[in-house]
Amino acid sequence: MSMEYTTQMDAARKGIITKEMSVVAAKEHMDEEELRKLIALGQVIIPANKNHKCLEPNGIGSKLRTKINVNLGTSRDWTDLDMEMEKVNSAVKLGAEAIMDLSSFGDTQVFRRKLTSECPAVIGTVPIYDAVVYYHKPLKEITAREWIDVVRMHAEDGVDFMTIHCGINKETAKRFKTNKRLTNIVSRGGSIIFAWMEMTGEENPFYEYYDEILDICREYDVTMSLGDACRPGCLKDASDISQIQELITLGELTKRAWEKDVQVMVEGPGHMPLDQIQANMQIQQTICSGAPFYVLGPLVTDVAPGYDHITAAIGGAIAATYGASFLCYVTPAEHLRLPDVDDVKEGIMASKIAAHAADIAKGIPHARDWDDEMSTARKKLDWEKMFELSIDPEKARKYRSEAKPEKEDTCSMCGNFCAVKNMNRILDGEIVSIYDE
Repeated sequence: MSMEYTTQMDAARKGIITKEMSVVAAKEHMDEEELRKLIALGQVIIPANKNHKCLEPNGIGSKLRTKINVNLGTSRDWTDLDMEMEKVNSAVKLGAEAIMDLSSFGDTQVFRRKLTSECPAVIGTVPIYDAVVYYHKPLKEITAREWIDVVRMHAEDGVDFMTIHCGINKETAKRFKTNKRLTNIVSRGGSIIFAWMEMTGEENPFYEYYDEILDICREYDVTMSLGDACRPGCLKDASDISQIQELITLGELTKRAWEKDVQVMVEGPGHMPLDQIQANMQIQQTICSGAPFYVLGPLVTDVAPGYDHITAAIGGAIAATYGASFLCYVTPAEHLRLPDVDDVKEGIMASKIAAHAADIAKGIPHARDWDDEMSTARKKLDWEKMFELSIDPEKARKYRSEAKPEKEDTCSMCGNFCAVKNMNRILDGEIVSIYDE
């Protein structure tokens, strides 16, 4: 059997277990052959650009733990690369599996290459942002060829996955204009390509030259993240004609990518009422033939600026329970400003809680072991073990140290009324007094 392959999907279809598959299978407590079959079907992806030499691979998709992505990068109002790198290192340390560089100002290639040469997490980008920065000219004057050239540049730089807004073509754009929305298009990339199409009268080049983009992705093994330009930006726009029309197009584009052995994930909402999330996940799984679903939130209310990490975690837990496999974190700064290091941590923690809660609900093997260990430590009143097992040990220690109890085996909330302590003692045949202890 030839050991030559172009992408992880190509290898899987040829019966080859790559070194990346072996690493992921071990992390997921999964049989390598079972994982290979899921990758061959397109239901699991391992984003792993051949030029990202320091990558620690992770799988995303069916039967695997829910993964989280952290967005960051420079903007016109925030050009501090050292601060962005501090956020990257913090995010990796806190357990984020992917970093998405959304830089939209300055020498973006320097930061991107720094990421792919130093960062072990999966790296994603949105080439459409970078094209606007890279060419230093009005949007209308960027040519179709120039848009595609930026995709190739990102692939060469070692990016593992790219958000490509190829679902908003002339047909879906026409539907969007006919079916009015409250918040129009809120996707940055979607709004840029829509504006370009309106000004030039040309077809979306990412759709028109899709096969050429797939050839680039196959050459470097870049995973296609099919961008949802028409994701709903408010509850009122959720599940509307524009969103579903684009999803149908993305389903067709998924199959075209698989024909070339290119790995795919599909991006989803957005803002969405709780009662619509399950149906949306199931519709995506059907239309996109089980390709991994990557969701932003979804945010389940529009009225919580400053707390949108919580609104996104609520939606994310439900989305992942019913089929999403990749959660894009949302920070408390969402809708307000670029997040700082503390915002990044808050967003990651909220997303990690949502992902883990969903993994328990989905019955992912060993997902609940962690919770059972924590409960055992609580029963034993083993505070050190509780801190060690906490999703955020630093915060857990800080809270306890700020309110020292009179007796070390209790906490300042219950003291001698501690149910755990009293049950342990009474079941051991001891006398429990509470009042005069």
